[in-house]
Amino acid sequence: MAQPLRLGIYGGSFDPIHCGHLAIAEEVRSTLGLASVAFVPAAHQPLKGQARCPPDHRLAMVRLACADNPAFIPDDLELRRPPPSYTINTIETFRARHGPAAELWLIIGADAARDLPRWRRVADILGLARVAIVGRPGHSVDLPALEVALPALEGRCVLIDGPRLDISSTDLRRRLAAGRPVRYQMPDTVRLYIAEHGLYQHD
Repeated sequence: MAQPLRLGIYGGSFDPIHCGHLAIAEEVRSTLGLASVAFVPAAHQPLKGQARCPPDHRLAMVRLACADNPAFIPDDLELRRPPPSYTINTIETFRARHGPAAELWLIIGADAARDLPRWRRVADILGLARVAIVGRPGHSVDLPALEVALPALEGRCVLIDGPRLDISSTDLRRRLAAGRPVRYQMPDTVRLYIAEHGLYQHD
């Protein structure tokens, strides 16, 4: 019997996208045998502050960052909807696109996993997709405690010890505003795009 199509969904502000994001996506893709990973920039994440950079620039940077990996697919579906960006709406769209047989994997970092019980219609999310939680520097996940707080998570989640590159968009924005180097922390195409458009100069 043919294996179901396995697809990853990786959402975030990507403000800006960096090598840590790409390394996490590749780790999950390889570990779970995903056919592709969709990078879905959010218009506005309800549990986070407003993105510093306009959506069109963030989408352009995601496209540049994903250009050399055919398994990484930029997707602007959240930017085409009115904010805020709710994950359940995105998962429902992917389920409608790919049908009931596809195996959907939502990729989140260990820092975001702690907020899972607060997500909108999280039980419905877990009914439609599985969750890959990826370790990040300075963040750990107590999976048994999380399953107690969110019973629908049981049997629908895997923990993946990611590459743990200690790179954050927040720190990169500070470095860019201060004129400090960011080379080797993000793809050169993204770094040059930021310089060309004068982004994050006054973060």
